[in-house]
Amino acid sequence: MKPVQLDPTGNSASIAPVLNLPNALTMLRLLCVPVMVLLLFSDDGGAGIARDSAALVFVMASITDLIDGAVARKFGQVTNFGKLADPLADKALVGSALIGLSILGDLPWWVTIVILVREIGVSLLRMWVIEHGVIPASRGGKLKTVVQTIAITMVLVVVPGLPWWGAVSSLVMGAAVALTLVTGIDYLVRALRLRSVAPGIITDDGAVR
Repeated sequence: MKPVQLDPTGNSASIAPVLNLPNALTMLRLLCVPVMVLLLFSDDGGAGIARDSAALVFVMASITDLIDGAVARKFGQVTNFGKLADPLADKALVGSALIGLSILGDLPWWVTIVILVREIGVSLLRMWVIEHGVIPASRGGKLKTVVQTIAITMVLVVVPGLPWWGAVSSLVMGAAVALTLVTGIDYLVRALRLRSVAPGIITDDGAVR
């Protein structure tokens, strides 16, 4: 059972320069948000180049989320700015896409609300337990992010010639919502467990040592 330190970034956040590649990618992701929204609402959100371009921007921005964290950890470029801006950029990207799709009537509002409430709730839980430690991302959480990204991309892409596309995208979005709920409950349980014990090391299975 591999232990995970409560602050996985150690002291690197205090010595790494703010102007680095991971933070640049994070800022690029933030800049992609208004571009995606503008493209999504062009031509009334109908199928076309603008809608496909919005999906492409969303995918490219999501890829930067995979890259910036890996680069920051590998090369010791974790900063306090990155810790704050990275999750903010993630939520801005996903939230804007979900809200935009719901406004256009392409995604039920309850789906958007469930996902956003979970994301905001997890952020509040992080703040609640910050004095006790940091809960590492679980495999379920990482899977949730991947499925959620695929689901949003599928809803963004309109394929008139494929009648089954809508049904498949709905199934994938359903899986994303299910993972959102399950991982949200898991995070809540681990947060309560962490708050109930003295600060220490939390392991991959959620136990504190």
